[in-house]
Amino acid sequence: MSDESSFVPFHRPAIGEQDIEAVRRVLESRWLTTGPVAANFERAFAEYVGCRYALAVNSCTAALQLALDAIGLSSGDEVLVPTYTFTATAEVVAYFHARPVLCDSLPGGFNIDPHDVERRITPRTRAIIPVHVAGQPCDLRALHGIANKIGVPVIEDAAHALPAEHRGRRIGGISDLTAFSFYATKAITTGEGGMLTTDSEAYAKRADMMRLHGIGNHDAWKRYSREGSWFYSVFHAGYKLNMPDILAAIGLAQLQRCDEFWQCRRAIAQYYMEQLAGCDELELPPDDASCSKHSWHLFILRTRPKRLKMRRQEFMDELKQLGICTSVHFIPLHFHPFYSETYGYKQGDFPNAEDSYSRAISLPIYPDLKASEMERVVKAVRSIVSRKRKTILASAS
Repeated sequence: MSDESSFVPFHRPAIGEQDIEAVRRVLESRWLTTGPVAANFERAFAEYVGCRYALAVNSCTAALQLALDAIGLSSGDEVLVPTYTFTATAEVVAYFHARPVLCDSLPGGFNIDPHDVERRITPRTRAIIPVHVAGQPCDLRALHGIANKIGVPVIEDAAHALPAEHRGRRIGGISDLTAFSFYATKAITTGEGGMLTTDSEAYAKRADMMRLHGIGNHDAWKRYSREGSWFYSVFHAGYKLNMPDILAAIGLAQLQRCDEFWQCRRAIAQYYMEQLAGCDELELPPDDASCSKHSWHLFILRTRPKRLKMRRQEFMDELKQLGICTSVHFIPLHFHPFYSETYGYKQGDFPNAEDSYSRAISLPIYPDLKASEMERVVKAVRSIVSRKRKTILASAS
């Protein structure tokens, strides 16, 4: 099969020999579950993002769950979350029989709108969870101002945001608690996994205990090691959210190349920006480089329907026919049956998020994307635009 006829996948993980060797060492050690490698991964990650404590867990969802547990979320409480996100951000609120209060996106953007956040505050508000969509940092200064005024923590969903920065500080070392994802498509991967970061000793101790069955003994995982003890004490009905050493080994090896991976993503994003800048039929991703560093986890184009003779899905279908796989991020939460039926949200409630969703197309962007594949993506997008553009009227936008 020629390069022209081959398929460009939406994602392909960057797995190297160092990752394979790291797993081999763990297998040869015969210690497979949570152990010294996970502890090393936590220390290295904390140093990398600039926080005091990092706790490795089995998913970003788990990290968010532990964060909400740490702040004492309970039945009847409310948490402000964006509707423009994956369900994990809000579903963890439901775990505690609390209410996820959905908020709209910024006009013309993807991230949560601080003004909409402020107007949805009630006496039951217990936390704000912003999501750095695609890796573009939210306006944390505004969100922290709101949170401080009402005395609630900010818990960042940073699934997309490694190694993003906001005003010179790396995401993960800014807010009360931050949750990261190491899912297969993320900036670094462990296959499945996540990390919770914080500067609070109290939050860290609670999360450390609750991620492993509520066992209060420090380093409870050591009870089967030479220096451990068989005895343990359970203080709470905890969870099973720990990360095993096999996965932590991959994460530790990947973390050493995180900056390299980011440079690759940034280069691809810059190439797309430059090559597609002349396509007025498309809206390029927002990037406020003046006060933040984008991680470029995703590259989200938006079509301009008044300028194209096709719908978003038709655009994606044509790209697939040309061998380019794309995706959509995200279906707003209030479009899903669970959120509409359980909480009464409906279409029309969040116009900015709905507008972005209706036009969004995520292009392939990952370190393993070859130069020839990047060129094919751009060629395919430009070809469709040139064939499907409308005659522009003065009032078109």
